Amino acid sequence: MPCDKLLAIGLLGLPLFGQLQNRPPVLQLSLKQAVEIAVAPEGNTRVRLAEEALKQAQTRADQARAALLPDVSAYVQDQSQTNNLKAFGFKFPAVPIPGFNFDFPTFVGPFDVFDVRTSVNQNVFDFSVLRRYRASKVAIEAVKADNEGTRDQVTDQVARAYLAALQADATLETAHANVELSQALLRLANSQKAAGTGTGIEITRAEVQLANDRQQLLVAQNQVDRTRLQLMKVIGLRLDNPVELTGKLEYIPLDAIAPEQALKSAGEHRAELKAQQHREENARLNYSATKFERLPTLGAFANYGDLGSAITSAVPTRTYGITLKVPIFDGGRRDARRAESASLWRQEKIRMVDLRDQVELDVRLALDELHSADAQVKTAEEGITLAQNELAQAERRYRAGVTNSIEVTDAQTRLARARDNRVNALYNYNLARIDLGTAMGTIQSMIQ
Repeated sequence: MPCDKLLAIGLLGLPLFGQLQNRPPVLQLSLKQAVEIAVAPEGNTRVRLAEEALKQAQTRADQARAALLPDVSAYVQDQSQTNNLKAFGFKFPAVPIPGFNFDFPTFVGPFDVFDVRTSVNQNVFDFSVLRRYRASKVAIEAVKADNEGTRDQVTDQVARAYLAALQADATLETAHANVELSQALLRLANSQKAAGTGTGIEITRAEVQLANDRQQLLVAQNQVDRTRLQLMKVIGLRLDNPVELTGKLEYIPLDAIAPEQALKSAGEHRAELKAQQHREENARLNYSATKFERLPTLGAFANYGDLGSAITSAVPTRTYGITLKVPIFDGGRRDARRAESASLWRQEKIRMVDLRDQVELDVRLALDELHSADAQVKTAEEGITLAQNELAQAERRYRAGVTNSIEVTDAQTRLARARDNRVNALYNYNLARIDLGTAMGTIQSMIQ
């Protein structure tokens, strides 16, 4: 081959080589790894938003603390001014001087004033400010608990997406098995006809069944692709990153757990309960802060600087003192705020009662679902065994010429349904385990 043709072929292959090099490696992904990626700081969007919410709560606490710290400021001022003395209440009587009409001037200036000064203001005694600062600290704890709850929810979401992908894989595997079985039965129908014991309609019937199974195979493959993309989105990875799941849809029996034990675990670990407790405490402290607004407040102030008509002639001056403010009447503003904060506090109490009831409902429903799913798995396994035995018997009868292919096709259909039942039962069982872990607040530790 000429050198120029070799060069042309090499150049044409360069883009393909570059694409292969740029293609990301296949990610081997277990459920634990998927959760770790999702709850990482750069993982799921909800986790990142929760971290920003925590930062906002911390800045609000800093703002509340600022009211307890000194307020220090400084300024430099240099001005030229004139004044009307009468505007300040100065009145000068006319001075009778023989031969003169003399009045004291009321307009003075212009004159210069130079002032450089530092001032300090400090809250000494203000219970309402103290309570608001404590409320802001409790709000931080509430947001932290919310963040933990967000991680639990993201873990639950990732686990569900991962299980859906495993279910799609198992369904695809079942579809392949059904196609292989249909191909084997089609070969059997052909051999029976060749031997003179079969008919053309039996071959057609087997071909129709094979076409149906191939159609289901295409649907299963599409579902695998969909669940992969949804899983990548939930985790927070690029959608074009190829992934291979290392987990399998399998039956892992759990130790029996009593409802009382599950409810106790939920009361100790559910992040939603912890967050709601902090929100209720935050509302109580805010209500207390509005009550303390009726108390007197004590503040201190001071300033020090140089004052004069010019920089060179300025002399040190200072002012310091205390301020006692006693609330008397504000048109009902404080009473309205106190009534509002009391209502907010009662609202959080109502939410707490409702949340406890919801947690108990979640636990009991999850336990019932787990028990039912466990029984479904055992029934599905029994159904698989029976369907396989039925198909084997139908094949033997068909080979012996005792029956036609309708009996085989019916047995094949029941076996395919039994396989689907097993896949769905395994999916429901593992989903029930996830639901129970979420209801008890132990979903993250369960996956670890």
